[in-house]
Amino acid sequence: MKTLMLGNEAVARGLYEEGCSFVSSYPGTPSTEITECAAKYEEMYAEWAPNEKVALEAAFGASLAGKRSFCAMKHVGLNVAADPLFTISYTGVNAGLLIGVADDAGMHSSQNEQDSRHYAQAAKIPMLEPSDSAEALSFTKLAYELSEGFDTAVLIKMCTRVSHSQSVVETGERILPEQKKYEKNPGKYIMMPGNAKKRHPEIEARTKALTAWAEAAEINRIEEGSDKSYGIITSSTSYQYVKEACGDTYSVLKLGMIWPMPEQKIRDFAASVDKLVVVEELDGFIETHCKNLGLSVSGKDMFSNVGELSQNLVKEKLGGTVQAGASLDENIPARPPVMCAGCPHRSIFYVLKKMELTVLGDIGCYTLGAVPPLGAIDTTVCMGASVSGLHGFVKAGDEEYAGRTVAVIGDSTFIHSGVTGLINIAYNESDATVIILDNSITGMTGHQQNPTTGYNLKGDPCTKIDLESLCRAVGIRRVRVVDPYDMAVCQAAIEEELSAKEPSVIISRRPCALLKYVKHPGPICSDSEKCKGCKACMNIGCPAISMENGKAKIDSTLCVGCGVCKQLCKFDALG
Repeated sequence: MKTLMLGNEAVARGLYEEGCSFVSSYPGTPSTEITECAAKYEEMYAEWAPNEKVALEAAFGASLAGKRSFCAMKHVGLNVAADPLFTISYTGVNAGLLIGVADDAGMHSSQNEQDSRHYAQAAKIPMLEPSDSAEALSFTKLAYELSEGFDTAVLIKMCTRVSHSQSVVETGERILPEQKKYEKNPGKYIMMPGNAKKRHPEIEARTKALTAWAEAAEINRIEEGSDKSYGIITSSTSYQYVKEACGDTYSVLKLGMIWPMPEQKIRDFAASVDKLVVVEELDGFIETHCKNLGLSVSGKDMFSNVGELSQNLVKEKLGGTVQAGASLDENIPARPPVMCAGCPHRSIFYVLKKMELTVLGDIGCYTLGAVPPLGAIDTTVCMGASVSGLHGFVKAGDEEYAGRTVAVIGDSTFIHSGVTGLINIAYNESDATVIILDNSITGMTGHQQNPTTGYNLKGDPCTKIDLESLCRAVGIRRVRVVDPYDMAVCQAAIEEELSAKEPSVIISRRPCALLKYVKHPGPICSDSEKCKGCKACMNIGCPAISMENGKAKIDSTLCVGCGVCKQLCKFDALG
């Protein structure tokens, strides 16, 4: 049956059809929907893991037990999973093991723009790179054949444009392979130095075998063009830009396996054209491979390694005619991201800014606390870095920052990698205050459950991690819970914990305002007669508040009645 599917949805369908039985992931845009879609198939067990390292290790365990398995993550999540990734390359697999990684060229929802193709080369693991939903499905199925045929995990590299765009796929039936029997094999699976030394030559031989496979693989195909002045090597979404910009004018070598790449096929293709050009997003990965083959090639001298490409950019660089886009009669105002109306994090950041504290931030929707008018965050690095960084900052800081610095981290992020930083704080005894912003969900990626919510991926009740008990268990004696909607209480709690000469944790607990089960009192009203136009209420950056004719106005369609703005108004104009 033919149907429209998102790229992520198509990967999940490929998992289903090819008999995958175990899926473990950590949500991360643009990869999240793969696991959410996989969970809809009852034949596959699916879960959210605390972080990407745990997810990959769990998927490896399922492979070891003889079931085809999968885990998904975004590009920065692969950093977290890098430790098991490199060693799993040495051990190989039992049943097929696939790793989905989604890059984010253009940084639509990410803190960096790294190119995950380098991981495939460094870890010596094959990587397939689909360019649309149909390939996302078929490449996923092919990847299991490669995984079991070459005794290796296989990376499936997605990107924002492929993950979140729809195209036609043809679905098939599920074929469940016979479960592979687990057999003890210490030399293969126990990676102590003596065994690992013996495995390494086998991995190098595997790479040579995969390179030979890539030479004749149908997913690495040449599309002949009428004009031989250019020959274009490309992959993924860049292939779509090339085809839309150039049609069948130039010959194209479309690489579906991005590592290892063929060698003779590329040499033969280069010999068939006047000029070889590589069109790829981010780093010159394919270009470097071509240069290592001794070929004269253009790539990053024509296309930037920063941001996304486009059809018009490809046209421009290849000498085509770029059509000007239609312009609107009116300028559309910019819409910078802001925390939602009623967001429980907003008041905490207002208090932190009011207190003029140094705030080490983390990854989550609360990162928007860095955006004006709040502007309360000083740093954002990676998952968990706020807590670990706070310890170093406090230990190394001078008197100017003593008792004036905190870390903020979400509940899901704290479980992901913040708790280890808190253990370090307790163990090495820094007078650090950590604020856990507990909104009872993984908010930024679209309301996924996590170990603190009491529900699993399918929404079934499960073990709920008690944050207060966890913090005390790792050695923090001072642990308290506050309601972020009560700003006076929050400020008093922060002042008290900062003055304590020992580590402390403040849990700011109130569910995300967008959760369906959360009941709100309803919008508050603004009294234009009482309003003095002082704009104090505007300092919290709530999208439900605006100024009209010099008076505060509440948008009743956005306001949830949290009452935070009322605490700022000295004239009782909000109520």
